[in-house]
Amino acid sequence: MKLSEVLQSRGFVHQFTAEHLSDIVDKEKRVVYHGFDPSADSIHAGNFVQWMLLRHLADYGHKVILLVGGATGRIGDPKPDSERPLIDEKEINHRVSKMKAQAELLLGKTVELVNNYDWFEHIKFIDFLRDVGKHFTVNELIKKEAIATRLQSEVGLSYTEFAYPLVQGFDYLTLYRDKNCTLQTGGSDQWGNMIAGVDLIRRTEQAEAHVLTTPIIVDKATGKKFGKSEGNAIWLDPEKTSPYEFYQFWLNVSDESAVDYLKLFTFLSLDEIASLAADLECNPGERTAQKKLAYEVTQLVHGQSEADLSKEVSEILFGNMDVSDISSAGIAILKTQAPCFTTTSNDLVDVLVETNLASSKREARTFIESGAIKINGEKVSNVDTKVKPDVLPITLISRGKKQMVVIDWNT
Repeated sequence: MKLSEVLQSRGFVHQFTAEHLSDIVDKEKRVVYHGFDPSADSIHAGNFVQWMLLRHLADYGHKVILLVGGATGRIGDPKPDSERPLIDEKEINHRVSKMKAQAELLLGKTVELVNNYDWFEHIKFIDFLRDVGKHFTVNELIKKEAIATRLQSEVGLSYTEFAYPLVQGFDYLTLYRDKNCTLQTGGSDQWGNMIAGVDLIRRTEQAEAHVLTTPIIVDKATGKKFGKSEGNAIWLDPEKTSPYEFYQFWLNVSDESAVDYLKLFTFLSLDEIASLAADLECNPGERTAQKKLAYEVTQLVHGQSEADLSKEVSEILFGNMDVSDISSAGIAILKTQAPCFTTTSNDLVDVLVETNLASSKREARTFIESGAIKINGEKVSNVDTKVKPDVLPITLISRGKKQMVVIDWNT
């Protein structure tokens, strides 16, 4: 398949500045750049789609440049409802260094990393107004969606944010002049800022440059922006979101979105994804598509060992895997994912009450006799059952499918 066909069939394409996408990505090998401000010290799942797009472009022979906004991060692009808080220079530099390392890990050492502070720190304000500002009219700037939205809000818009498209446009012009860069990628909400660079290159260099945007990814089941839940992002940094929690996020995506995410966030072939889609439709309870998605994305971001470990613990907690097969690393994760207890009694009835799996001994006996209790995945029905250490330093006790506790014998 041509790259244009791959990108469109996988759902990466929202807008582009040509009559046909093939004119941009198929006819010649380009230098492509994607810019991001250090609003955090890690990528999150919501903007991970950009990195996947860059991987596809690189795999087809385009050269990729990542621009870290060491300068623009000091300003912040206009949000729909408020001005971004200003970040001090020390924190910006810290975030830039972390995200550079993350970019190299995800995209490989061949990606070129640049920081727009390297050129903006030498530009004089009057020179910028004369050489860049004169190419933009206020009339066209206030039509840009992000600016127009803020102008209608109660908080208004500062001049700092108003000038943001000029700053981003100058980034593109600089990379065009220095690197022969002729394609910029980003989210559809950045279209106005990105087009500013296309216009500036045309007006100053009488040259053609292009923009390609991806759609804003949403969870079809909830309509919420992808990667965020109640304001909490799912980070790719393992210190902010553990690999196991990362795995669980993908495992729990809705049926309505699972196939779309397989296309966007994995490198599985479209034929294999079609097969997973068919299985999801016929056997939704098996969640085969989500399991494959969770494993593939975790492996891509955190490596095979973390993906295997996350799958192992997940299968023990929610699948049919025998607890006796768990690794020592798996035990450590398991103890963070279920309430952990010590016990003063070996009687199962007492343990159920101590661990709050039952509110009374009478209720505990009822649960046991009805087959609702499992020890290390094995159903028990004898109320006189003893809970004691075996080969493992832990014992997993569950009631039903969702309530479980860990007895830690080493504590």
